[in-house]
Amino acid sequence: MSAPLPPPDNSAGAPSGTPSGWYPDPVRPDQWRWWDGRVWTTFVSAGRVAERKPVTQWLSVPVFVAAPFALFLVGVLAFTQPVSVLAGLVPLVIVLPVLSWLDRIEPEPMSSRVHALLWGACVAVVVSIVVNTAVAFAVGDVAAMVISAPLIEEASKGAGILFAVRRRELDGVSDGIVYAGWIAIGFAVVEDMTYFAQASIDGALVPVFVIRALLTPFAHPLFTFWTGLAIGRAVQRGRSPAGGAWWGFALAVGTHALWNGSLALGEITPDITEDVAVGAILVTAALFVILFLSVAVALVRARRRELLRFERMAPFLTQQYRLSSVEASHFADWTALLRARRSMPRRARRSFDRVHAALARLAMVHAGLNDVDPDVERVLAAQLDEARADLSRSTD
Repeated sequence: MSAPLPPPDNSAGAPSGTPSGWYPDPVRPDQWRWWDGRVWTTFVSAGRVAERKPVTQWLSVPVFVAAPFALFLVGVLAFTQPVSVLAGLVPLVIVLPVLSWLDRIEPEPMSSRVHALLWGACVAVVVSIVVNTAVAFAVGDVAAMVISAPLIEEASKGAGILFAVRRRELDGVSDGIVYAGWIAIGFAVVEDMTYFAQASIDGALVPVFVIRALLTPFAHPLFTFWTGLAIGRAVQRGRSPAGGAWWGFALAVGTHALWNGSLALGEITPDITEDVAVGAILVTAALFVILFLSVAVALVRARRRELLRFERMAPFLTQQYRLSSVEASHFADWTALLRARRSMPRRARRSFDRVHAALARLAMVHAGLNDVDPDVERVLAAQLDEARADLSRSTD
């Protein structure tokens, strides 16, 4: 439990009408905070109470409701087409290292990232299956593929990003992109399993696997990237995340519809010649490559901006939160940070990462366009003190 500080000035986000006790932290739901019956205190959970933290963070009501249906679907596929389930996990190996690389400047809690993954694999999948199936039954498969799927799938994935904003997990552009990526890859994994199962029945598993898992594993993350970018920019600028998401959502739906439309043309009909179908696929593939390169450049630039901001804020953070000279040297620049982390014993690296995460979030708070919220700063400062104490104990 961290040392007590003056309690927050207000009770925003408090469980109204409930008695004193431990409740999910209103700023960082991955831990528990003591509610004294009137306001939040600065005491955070430890020991027995801390064992409950993962439940509050990686599991939410929408995920809990949708998970049984998604698990049933994956269970049926595992029983009838086990190879399709294993093949569907391959994109995780390709995409997650990229998302982890992007998230290293201001690392998000693993439980938050797992929740995003589950949102995509459960909530977005279940909603999309229900709506797309209804549209296909009422209007036809092509309409479901080209119109319904882009709209519903991107909307359900975007809702997961907004849910992260609601849980106060998202601070800026990089966070929006990271959560978009984790949600999108969760969705893509389950969707790929269904495609691979059908392809296996049709005797086309190998080409479908090569196209979806090896050549275009970033397809869904690339689509949803735009929504995450727009929401992250809105949050960073203090604007409404839902209102600021419209242009990113439009781009996500547009790129998704273009991709699905080219695949629909690939299913040659009497009205579409083979040359037209192949040409459409080649043009879309070229556009996809351009989109991939554009997003890659944007990601590198966003990560670079995050890195420079953290390095610029390091001297201020050192003075503001009374870091020792040794700690200051660790966070002076990115190279020093990585070198310090590598030199530590493995048991100390998790505490070091928590110190880094707290400092990164404090840097975001102080670098924002809006005034610093004193309650948020107090909570983050308490997390920093606790992480520093844990790091000191683990390196003794």
